[in-house]
Amino acid sequence: MPQQGLDALFRPASIAVIGASHRDDGAGKLVMKNLLAGNFSGPVMPVNPKYEAVAGVMAYPNIASLPRVPDLAIICTPAEKNTEIIEQLGQKGCKAAIILAAGTTNEQLEQMKASARQHRMRLLGPNSMGVILPHLGLNVSFAPFPAKKGRIAFVSQSSAVCATILDWARHNDIGFSHFISLGDACDIDFAQLLDYLSRDRHTNSILLYMDAVQDARAFMSAARAASRNKAVLVVKSGKTRIGAQLGHIHTGGHVGMDSAYDAAIRRAGMLRVRDTHDLFAAVETLNHSHSLRGERLVILTNGGGPAINAIDTLLARGGKLASLTDTTRAALDNVLPPSWSRTNPIDIVGDAPVERYVASLRVLLDSDDFDAILIMHAPSAAVNSTKVAKELIEVLRSHPRAKRFNILTNWSGETSAFEARRCFTEAGIPTYRTPESAAGAFMHMVEYRRNQKQLMETPESISDMPSDGDTVRKLIGQAFEEGLNQLDTHEVSRLMAAYGIDVLPTWIATDGTEAAHIAEQIGYPVAIKLRSPDIVHKSEVSGVVLNLRSAAEVAQAADALLDRVRQAYPSARIHGLMVQRMARRAGSQELHIAVRSDPVFGPVILLGDGGVDLEGEEQAAVALPPLNMTLARYLVINALKSGKVRANRSQHPMDMMAVCRVLTQVSHLIINHPEIVSLDIHPLLATGSELIALDVSMKLTPFEGDGQTRLAIRPYPREWEERTVLKDGTPVTLRPILPEDEPAHQDFVSHVTDEDRYKRFFADVVIGHEELAHMTQIDYDREMAFVAVASNGSILGVVRAVSDPDNNDAEFAVLVRSDLKGVGLGRMLMEKIIRYARQRGLNSLSGITMPSNRGMVMLARKLGFNTRMQLEDGIVELKLLLNNEVL
Repeated sequence: MPQQGLDALFRPASIAVIGASHRDDGAGKLVMKNLLAGNFSGPVMPVNPKYEAVAGVMAYPNIASLPRVPDLAIICTPAEKNTEIIEQLGQKGCKAAIILAAGTTNEQLEQMKASARQHRMRLLGPNSMGVILPHLGLNVSFAPFPAKKGRIAFVSQSSAVCATILDWARHNDIGFSHFISLGDACDIDFAQLLDYLSRDRHTNSILLYMDAVQDARAFMSAARAASRNKAVLVVKSGKTRIGAQLGHIHTGGHVGMDSAYDAAIRRAGMLRVRDTHDLFAAVETLNHSHSLRGERLVILTNGGGPAINAIDTLLARGGKLASLTDTTRAALDNVLPPSWSRTNPIDIVGDAPVERYVASLRVLLDSDDFDAILIMHAPSAAVNSTKVAKELIEVLRSHPRAKRFNILTNWSGETSAFEARRCFTEAGIPTYRTPESAAGAFMHMVEYRRNQKQLMETPESISDMPSDGDTVRKLIGQAFEEGLNQLDTHEVSRLMAAYGIDVLPTWIATDGTEAAHIAEQIGYPVAIKLRSPDIVHKSEVSGVVLNLRSAAEVAQAADALLDRVRQAYPSARIHGLMVQRMARRAGSQELHIAVRSDPVFGPVILLGDGGVDLEGEEQAAVALPPLNMTLARYLVINALKSGKVRANRSQHPMDMMAVCRVLTQVSHLIINHPEIVSLDIHPLLATGSELIALDVSMKLTPFEGDGQTRLAIRPYPREWEERTVLKDGTPVTLRPILPEDEPAHQDFVSHVTDEDRYKRFFADVVIGHEELAHMTQIDYDREMAFVAVASNGSILGVVRAVSDPDNNDAEFAVLVRSDLKGVGLGRMLMEKIIRYARQRGLNSLSGITMPSNRGMVMLARKLGFNTRMQLEDGIVELKLLLNNEVL
């Protein structure tokens, strides 16, 4: 359902409380109490036939008797009554409802959703605790505590987590812009809330607590759009398989791979925090943090032990400890006793007085050896910890360079440190109870910065990657005709070669004698493997025998393998044996690349060490397709850093870019051919830049319809490529923009005059890497940009359209090289974006231009746009209502 109606949830003018009551244990009483305790200025209308008034407010016996249509209804009644209540509210014209009751059946959910769709009403819940909007003084929840006004939006599927966070936030003086208990998300879900909150002026950052995602494609699009504007942090429950299954029972969501969630969160530019302890630290960081300057951390402490704990956390999560220059070390020598550590962490000794802390901090603020400072204090009988905190706060307020650094503090202890931490909080300085949480909070910022950098990195352009889709479609069709849905190395080698992945040649034998003859011809050592569509990698029958070095060994092993399999699987189809010359070389590295289908995110690509079974996701690094060379490189780096792939330091080290090419080709293969539901390349032998697959298996299933729908991220829409000719005879290709187009797009902008750029952007703009990344790395599910590309690869013009989250209206803009006007390129690009918008089901295209841009205004009118001059704003509004006509 659309974004439409969310205003009624978050900015209601009137509220009805269905099931408002006097019962002490009833949600209806708590909701009324919280609602009336706020500053909500609109009418509140309790509905309950048992009472004339609730909490001093006149009550109504039923929904039909309400004197006005409520924008928002809070439904506090048992689950079995709510289907009828939703229908009544819909007939009344209510725009949004919050359903508190748990225990709703699937049948009841479907009935409520049908009523809501029919009446265009939005539903939050069921099993929701409600919503708190501190900036409106609105608390429509049964939460035990109110929320203070702040700039963090918190959204949780778990009501219990909501209550815990509220209690902690009250104790730590943390505020929120929105506090939303999502519940079972039968209608409003994470994607729609991310879209809403990313545009909300009261919200600076967003924190999600999730059990499961229901619509992966919508979630990924909304998450990516939100994270480009605001920090988005995610706490995902269900890291273990059992935990995920319990989450499924709790929310009804699919049980997906935890590593797939990890990959999705990184891919969208968000940050995952690990657990509830990390969640508290994340909220503290979000509440007070500003953009991270860099990753080098220096630690100032009066205790070596706590500092070591912080460093252990920092380094375990890939952080960087800053090095002190001789200049900084000499300056510290002047203010510290001879026994100080003379390195980072800067241990100023346990009895350090206030003056020593102040002097050390001033030295650090005058230095450029680091990007962030963690100030630590352990309880000491020699100095008052609150006094130290106050003096340091004053230094940070007054020092002219203090704002250049990210400042974090850790005042350990409980009673003795509580007041000091409160002082830091009031001063807007992040503060943490433990060294580990302080270092972890810094790594939150580092990891978020890295994810954002990954989101903006320009991928390497690889133009020579083979992609023979016609051959693969033909081979898959032949397999289905032969009744095969499980292909082994011999059957799949031609298919893989069509995408540039080399597979070691195989020969087919029917028995041991024939296998031995083949081995004599191809040379030793050889491997033999069972060839059967019914039995693949069955460990209990040892389906592969390696390193055979004589004809006798081959014949004996082959016949023994066939006998063993026939006894274990008498009804299985056995097509003989595959014989391969073993290609293992000293110093080579064996990798395992696999494709699996995740129930939430669809196909995922796994990378692990050879010899490791990747059925368990814990053994592999995971990425979502589509991959390009940059994203593939991040997958390899992640696999190496996490130990899922062990670095080979032999005479033939693995060529990372060669592995990235194979991963990218695997991504292309599974995107283009949705019939491939699983793939195992195991092992992939890497000898420097030479990669060859020794063993490959593939599972096929017939697929009808649009194969892109199974992917969490819409891939490059190749179907929109076309070749055409301009009026002057210049051949051009019109195609969707690619991330690899950034250099060409930069060159294109340089061929546009300042005047034309001003007409396009309404300002004198300098277009740097970040802006170009936004222009070229687009979400094809919500945005389209078509480029006109000359035969030499240069971009001649671009048209783009960005749709709203409801896919109702899209804003468009077009720009052509200033030296190419009059050749019909602008019209060609406009006609293409109009065709695209119609096919996507958009209702309208909208844009603005300047009155002086007469060429654009005239073109728009010729194409059927309505034009309206806005003299006060100095713009011309352009709008095209789309229908079924085709240009």
